[in-house]
Amino acid sequence: MKNGIYIVATPIGNIADISERARQVLQEADVIACEDTRVSKKLFNLLGLDSHKPFFTLHDHNEEEHAAKIINMVQSGQSVALISDAGSPLISDPGYKLIRRCRQEGIYVCTIPGACAVICALQLSGLPSNRFLFAGFIPNKDKARGDLFNELKDAKATLIFYETANRIVKTLQKAAEVFGNREMAVVREITKVYEECQNGTALELVDVFTNKEPRGEMVLLISPPTDDTEPKPDIENILKQEISKSSLKTAVKKVVEKYGLNKNDVYEQALRIKNEQLS
Repeated sequence: MKNGIYIVATPIGNIADISERARQVLQEADVIACEDTRVSKKLFNLLGLDSHKPFFTLHDHNEEEHAAKIINMVQSGQSVALISDAGSPLISDPGYKLIRRCRQEGIYVCTIPGACAVICALQLSGLPSNRFLFAGFIPNKDKARGDLFNELKDAKATLIFYETANRIVKTLQKAAEVFGNREMAVVREITKVYEECQNGTALELVDVFTNKEPRGEMVLLISPPTDDTEPKPDIENILKQEISKSSLKTAVKKVVEKYGLNKNDVYEQALRIKNEQLS
């Protein structure tokens, strides 16, 4: 086996999804670079592969330091298989810094393709797949979550994010404020027994996961915006009309829910209108 770095995709759920080529590379590689040696050795045991060969950790906190050590291994004639805990390495997982350095130093790099949750979720969702944007994990703070959504809301592509089950409801609530009634999909437990894809608006999906405890690894997909040639609502006048009929809080809520706008932005605009009316 040629000395170099072999980027090997591993199953994301169903163990049978390992390819014969991936199995062969993992068996023949001199060293396994992985996120968590316990997880990777368990995978090797399930696959009936040699779990007694050297396993070397490579994660977010040590990638700079350990990349140099892995490159030294390759330069000394060894072959290194790079894997993540599940799925395709480098996709929201460590490894790109290592590969970048390998490219700079002329080290042989080879990819062994396989399972990837981003692609599987896109296939299952039924949302437009001709153009998509993967934005990784969603921040756990509400403001950062809103900032990310607002940054990407006008992208002419299906948006794809990773999310955890315990945060999915809060994320969908924020998505409702920013994306309004766009179609979305939440895909969970991909390739596993309870694989599921739920489609609907953000608020419809909030109801789904409020009534049924969310579990498993999740992928959130958001459909692209509609054609910009459609006439845009005059939010200024709409807010004035709503404020004249109800409280400021109620007016803001109605406008946010109907037009899928950012709640903080609408509130600031409504407050300005209210203050102008009182002056």
